[in-house]
Amino acid sequence: MSQSILFLAHVSEAGNSLPKVSYEVLGAALKLTKQLGARLTIGLIGADVTAAAETVAAAGAERILAVAGPDFASARYGSDAAAAEALCRAAGAELILAPATSRFMRVLAGVAHRLNGCVDTHVTSLESVSGEVRATRWHYRQRIEAVITRDARPWIVLLESGCEAAWTGQSGAAKVEEIPVTLAQAATRTVVSGVRAPKSDAQTIRPDANLLFVAGAGWTKKQADGKTHIDQAETLILEFLRASGASLGGSKSLVDQTGESQAVLGFMTHLNQVGQTGSTPRHPKGLSTCCHGEEPHVVGWRFINERRAVNLDPNCGWARGKADVLYVADAFEVLAKLNALLAQRSRTSPEAILQT
Repeated sequence: MSQSILFLAHVSEAGNSLPKVSYEVLGAALKLTKQLGARLTIGLIGADVTAAAETVAAAGAERILAVAGPDFASARYGSDAAAAEALCRAAGAELILAPATSRFMRVLAGVAHRLNGCVDTHVTSLESVSGEVRATRWHYRQRIEAVITRDARPWIVLLESGCEAAWTGQSGAAKVEEIPVTLAQAATRTVVSGVRAPKSDAQTIRPDANLLFVAGAGWTKKQADGKTHIDQAETLILEFLRASGASLGGSKSLVDQTGESQAVLGFMTHLNQVGQTGSTPRHPKGLSTCCHGEEPHVVGWRFINERRAVNLDPNCGWARGKADVLYVADAFEVLAKLNALLAQRSRTSPEAILQT
């Protein structure tokens, strides 16, 4: 009897569509289904899953299951855990693949316990070797790669974004089997009264951006005239982020200045830190400015496909094989020019402008 795989997803709270990472995990599920000769089931959670089901109707799943209704519109442990458990039991799958969204990261470990199964998070790839499923993930700030196999079933695996090509297919009519779930009173005690979010132009961390822009401590140091120009630096960087839609990162030396009572960029926090003690983003391209390319910082760039840097020092760390292109120039002048070009060529990417 062939194995059964369940692809589990939730619709976004802002609408009835699936998050981008869900289609990446669906692509991984389809690849593994083909390798194992398995049967695929899709399970969806949300207030209304009709539109989401139509986008995956052509994926070739044997069944599309759903737990839907107003009680499942927002992230809440009690209702999400009950919905996920019901879908897993209805599918009877040995392997359950889900995106590593904040909503699922909170609940699926508990669901695995309810099912007497096991769970692995932050997985970056899955493959079948001689019929055995192997999951890969990183440890110790992406310096150690581990390959995991499990005998326990069901096995819930949460995959990180940016690791698989997103599945694309034509939308179509979908036959959805609704799984009834009656929530206990205790599961509905938490009520989402509203959402507070920063304005879109104030949000600097954008995981799905095509470009990662990283600022180093050089932005806050004395410039050629012997003075600091932090106000100008803030204006240039924020203008660039708005025009390009890039995500903002920072070196450890820059974000640490906050705790050292030094003048810092007002919008930079430790959440923006990229490197050995920060995040390891997966953007297609990266641009580092006023950073010397030290190893602890550069290790966070290992999954960036194309790396460029701007630095006045031609002998900085970026010049030693760590960047694909190094611009020996003043970052203030470069960014001012980039912003002017972006204003003139609103449809031109910042990467294309750099090449000119």
